[in-house]
Amino acid sequence: MKKYVLITGAYGGMGRKTAKLLASQGFCVFAMDRKTGAPEENIIPIEADVTDEKSVAAAFEKVSKHTQRLYAIVHFAGVYMLDSLLEMPTESFERICRVNLFGAFLVNKIFLPMLRKGSRILITTSELAPLDPLPFTGVYAVTKAALDKYAYSLRMEAQLLGISVSVLRAGAVATDMLGASTSALDKFCESTKLYTCNAERFKKIVESVEARNIAPEKLAAKAANILVEKNPRFAYSINRNPLLLMLNTLPKRTQLWIIKQVLK
Repeated sequence: MKKYVLITGAYGGMGRKTAKLLASQGFCVFAMDRKTGAPEENIIPIEADVTDEKSVAAAFEKVSKHTQRLYAIVHFAGVYMLDSLLEMPTESFERICRVNLFGAFLVNKIFLPMLRKGSRILITTSELAPLDPLPFTGVYAVTKAALDKYAYSLRMEAQLLGISVSVLRAGAVATDMLGASTSALDKFCESTKLYTCNAERFKKIVESVEARNIAPEKLAAKAANILVEKNPRFAYSINRNPLLLMLNTLPKRTQLWIIKQVLK
């Protein structure tokens, strides 16, 4: 029997590679994104905005014309943002929360009737999710940490229905998001009125961290392997940065002191 998988953010770097890989393995993929492409073998494009309830409900109706059961939902929809928590526009804060957190909640809630015992939900969070946030990437880290906590709470509840929930905490991946990160850094360094010197130094740190990235194909392979595991764990990691991990082994007071010395 053909297995159906719904992927959000399916036309971004990670989502696209995962959709293509799963399709090549015989899955039928519903590729959901705000902008989609033409239908392909085992890939059915579904145009939808994960932050809009009516849009997601319409996507549910489109999927229901093909199947009443999903083997898995894989979440890649997300945006990256780098800014000061004291300077960023209110609408920017609201947008990243809606895309990175609310979107996953909305899709899972609306597509629940298609999930059965044995179905899986895989949510891509970030290597930053379990770590203490760094300055200026805090808004992104906060949304991913909240998404990670949401996923754990959802696993607690969904296990009672026989549904597995896991997170994939990924480090830097060579997608357009890295370009967006660079652009966000440049824009922030030009616009901030509070942290000019600090921002320039932080830019060098971020660039060195993101230089250690992996191809999206590796992440796609990891996601595909998780989906076929008999008893999936809650958390999986790929390409986590050793310097960030080392920093987070230190007491918070020490972390704060180090960051202050580096960026002041």
